[in-house]
Amino acid sequence: MTDSRALRQFLKMMTASGISHLPTVTLPKPAAAPGRQLANRLKGTDPAPRQAPVNKSGSRTRLMSPDRLAPSSAQQPEIMETTHALLKQTFHTAEQKAEGLSTLAEAVTACRRCTELADTRRQTVFGVGNADAEIMFIGEAPGADEDRQGEPFVGAAGILMDKIIAACGLKREEIYICNILRCRPPGNRNPHPQEAANCREFLEGQIRIVAPKFIICWGTVAAQNLLRETRPVGRLRGQFLQHGDAKVMCTYHPSYLLRNESAKKLVWEDMKFFMKKLGVDLG
Repeated sequence: MTDSRALRQFLKMMTASGISHLPTVTLPKPAAAPGRQLANRLKGTDPAPRQAPVNKSGSRTRLMSPDRLAPSSAQQPEIMETTHALLKQTFHTAEQKAEGLSTLAEAVTACRRCTELADTRRQTVFGVGNADAEIMFIGEAPGADEDRQGEPFVGAAGILMDKIIAACGLKREEIYICNILRCRPPGNRNPHPQEAANCREFLEGQIRIVAPKFIICWGTVAAQNLLRETRPVGRLRGQFLQHGDAKVMCTYHPSYLLRNESAKKLVWEDMKFFMKKLGVDLG
């Protein structure tokens, strides 16, 4: 039986049953085949699905909706008038630099941007050493000993640093020493990103006034905060990086050496590398 004959018989049967018409049914439009989708896309009639952007490594970055994008955890506060004025000045002599550092230290003493640190500190720990130094040491934050004495790198870690300095043929008073933070974090914890951001202008002020030729960052916290890096100190050591006009070398913090005896050899290698840059061969 052909399709048309079967259809006629079916309609006669429906009519005999009292059914005079059939309802109209709208069928869904079939999905286009992959080849048709591509053709439509090339014609501009079928929008391409949203794809993640390609990053520098060639892989795609996962897309996130705007409400899932977290804001930066640290915001740079408005610079203080005292710091702003100092950063505009030019310091030619050691006396001018010492006076500038003294003015900046007074501003630090009055700072209460980090409420927790301001409430728990005994005193601020600004910096110490030669205001006209060619070498600047930067650590992470004051500890309990520093908080009591008001000077960076004292206590057991400071004694070890003094030995490293002496082994290099240098003197502590020839160097300018400061930290990323000027207040002790409770329990000697690492500085929070916002705390480092709050203290950043004071660090930059010290660097601007002293104008060292070389900076040594002691530990990952110091290196990452100064250089705005994400790599740990183990990946940053063995090379000179740049911050402004200063060449920067990174090595392990003395407190780390007190817990890890084997790392002392690595720090000595770093100091020989550093001193060679200054024209001194430590063998």
